Amino acid sequence: MPDTHEQGYFTEENSAEVVIGRNRNARDARLKEVMAVIVRHLHAAVKEIEPTEEEWLKAIMFLTDTGHMCTEWRQEFILLSDTLGVSMLVDAINNRKPKGASESTVLGPFHVAGAPELPMGADICLDRKGEPMRVSGRILDTAGNPVAGAKIDVWQANDEGFYDVQQKGIQPDFNLRGVFRTGADGRYWFRGVKPKYYPIPDDGPVGKLLRALGRHPYRPAHLHYIIEAEGFDRLVTHIFDPDDPYIDSDAVFGVKKSLLARFEQVSDPARIAAAGFDRPFWDVNFDFVLSRAGE
Repeated sequence: MPDTHEQGYFTEENSAEVVIGRNRNARDARLKEVMAVIVRHLHAAVKEIEPTEEEWLKAIMFLTDTGHMCTEWRQEFILLSDTLGVSMLVDAINNRKPKGASESTVLGPFHVAGAPELPMGADICLDRKGEPMRVSGRILDTAGNPVAGAKIDVWQANDEGFYDVQQKGIQPDFNLRGVFRTGADGRYWFRGVKPKYYPIPDDGPVGKLLRALGRHPYRPAHLHYIIEAEGFDRLVTHIFDPDDPYIDSDAVFGVKKSLLARFEQVSDPARIAAAGFDRPFWDVNFDFVLSRAGE
């Protein structure tokens, strides 16, 4: 007698039910639940698409090539997740915020732990290349009160679209990275350079897929932030240049309307001198609102 949990013999019509039934004795309840959902949707997709055996083999080989592309410093499956919008969806589900709180976005692969803690107002651009930029704003709670002692970890690409870790020996270590802490007024300010758009790695199977789909690999210009304060939810986010040519087609879907900043080019000599620059600069002001833990 066959085990009753096998739900009968496998047919095209009952395929998902049979497989889900086979997993009835899973030791972990969450794994059982997750696999049931995956099997149900995967079988539904296959039934809708009706792939040929040749097409299914191509799909298998694509995943195989994706795995072969992975190394200790490159994760092609994360790249695949990013370009399908899944990374941003997982981020959104895990970072639901109360009304008024700043929205999150993906961390990205270029964060480096241990960036130097700098005095407020410091210049994070160590090689003095690119168009100078001043970034300022406030860290607030959802009631509009300043958050004192907030730790702001910021990093960005340079004016050519590269992070320091991508150009060892060209850019100084910890170039365009810094950690700042707010005072009682919750204000922050620092100097950097105007960032540039850049492509995600597109020399592997994910890049081939993007080209086949008629998509580009570019991320619009942005600055990264991790903001932490005692009693508040950690915020991982970006701010974006709304005038970037790729602002409406980010390859990893990271742009949110609320994260568009204003990049103002300042050329007035009096304002340049008052800000302590010796040439025109970009001025960016952006406030972040933190949600309290459990709010």
